[in-house]
Amino acid sequence: MNRFTILLGVICAFTACKNEKKVTQTNTEANVSIAQTVTKKEKKDHQILPVNKAVIVPEIDGKMDDPVWKEQKWLPMDQAWIGEYPTVDDFFGRYKIAWTPEALYILVEVKDNILLDQYKDPLTQWWDDDCVEIFIDADNSGGEHQFNNNAFAYHIALDGNVVDLDAKKEPILYNSHVVTKRTTNDNVSVWEFVVTVYDDTYEEGKANDAKILQKGQKIGFAIAYNDNDSSPERENFMGSVFVPGEDKNQGWINADIFGTIVLEE
Repeated sequence: MNRFTILLGVICAFTACKNEKKVTQTNTEANVSIAQTVTKKEKKDHQILPVNKAVIVPEIDGKMDDPVWKEQKWLPMDQAWIGEYPTVDDFFGRYKIAWTPEALYILVEVKDNILLDQYKDPLTQWWDDDCVEIFIDADNSGGEHQFNNNAFAYHIALDGNVVDLDAKKEPILYNSHVVTKRTTNDNVSVWEFVVTVYDDTYEEGKANDAKILQKGQKIGFAIAYNDNDSSPERENFMGSVFVPGEDKNQGWINADIFGTIVLEE
């Protein structure tokens, strides 16, 4: 082998190594870019969900026989926000959603082998009992909402009580915001909800006008289920939207992680 052949081999090897590093760097930058798009509110519409208008308003009776529910597709609650991903024997959840100018209507079907309501006071560790949690951001603006009404995180207990935190950092009942009916047969529960939507002008203890919903409107939305079989604290928290990063339990603080529903006819 002559010197020219050896030199040519060295040059090719160096070039290949350099190109490999360049590809690796490009892939890393692409991954960072993807991560950024799902954490920024203005780019979070990767989770857009069109929602159809209900021609006939469903009766809130915990049944699935209303015409509107026969027209809608089931959507999954399959993102593990807290805990390990449960087996199908332990938990399975899905939902449907519709709207009228007056409210959002939600149907949830949950397979849960044990329903636990260990904290009888609705304002004590309400998140550690089995409950459905509905997240609403009326203007889809995102941002922090832990102790303000920029968005709401309604925890709906097995007994129908609805809890969120107020501006005084205290839990209060929002039973007038969400009306629900649940029916349970064996290990399957069907929940029906009617949710009156309020925006960030809402003030506790005052007369507030509900938001009138209309075609084309975008609303920040997510739904989840707190599952606890026998522990002092919830064992699983299963949500409807993907949340990037290790800390996925952000919905009760940060509306940026909500998906977006678009009201259609």
